[in-house]
Amino acid sequence: MKRSEINKILKESLSFVERMNFHLPPFAHWSLDDWKSKGEEYDEIRDNMLGWDITDFGRGDFYREGLVLFTIRNGNLNIKKYKKPYAEKILIVREEQITPFHFHWNKMEDIINRGGGTVLIQLYNSTGDGNLADTPVLISMDGRNYTAPAGTTVRLTPGESITLFPGVYHKFWGEKGKGLVLLGEVSSVNDDNIDNRFLEKTGRFPEIEEDEPPFRLLVIDYRKGV
Repeated sequence: MKRSEINKILKESLSFVERMNFHLPPFAHWSLDDWKSKGEEYDEIRDNMLGWDITDFGRGDFYREGLVLFTIRNGNLNIKKYKKPYAEKILIVREEQITPFHFHWNKMEDIINRGGGTVLIQLYNSTGDGNLADTPVLISMDGRNYTAPAGTTVRLTPGESITLFPGVYHKFWGEKGKGLVLLGEVSSVNDDNIDNRFLEKTGRFPEIEEDEPPFRLLVIDYRKGV
């Protein structure tokens, strides 16, 4: 992805979050110059990949397959000084913009529609070799637990939520005609470097073409030494 495209998406995302009256922590608004003044007392942000995350899943068409995320808080399974056993994110989903089928090896998460449009989530169990299973799926939504056929699609309107268990494949997208969706995610510790299993070969983080300076840093920029 070009940095200019990422910058445009970030500005649109900040505007949407503000319209939804959702308040992000201060580091959501830091410029590159701000980051250069932040010492080791802010290493939790860098080490635990808190902040902005934009991906096109390596497909090169963000508006067809892509996602905007912001990690608000997170633990770290590899650095013991970080004690949080939980994580929290927001996700911004556009109409008909797909996040492709994947599951998490370890993470359990609740996905909450915080407002805006409607999100559709399709669910399958996984087989031992990582394919889609043709077995009933346990669905847990807002205190209701039931089984449904493999491949069932559930709708989350604002205020509704679903629990996604480890090993359950899920694909989601915004419903056409309903507008942008602000999703919340509350989960166990998140590690996007090792805990995602995509059904098809997918790049979790984008390759960035630096055609202009960054408006805001992404979590993958931290490794460059800011």
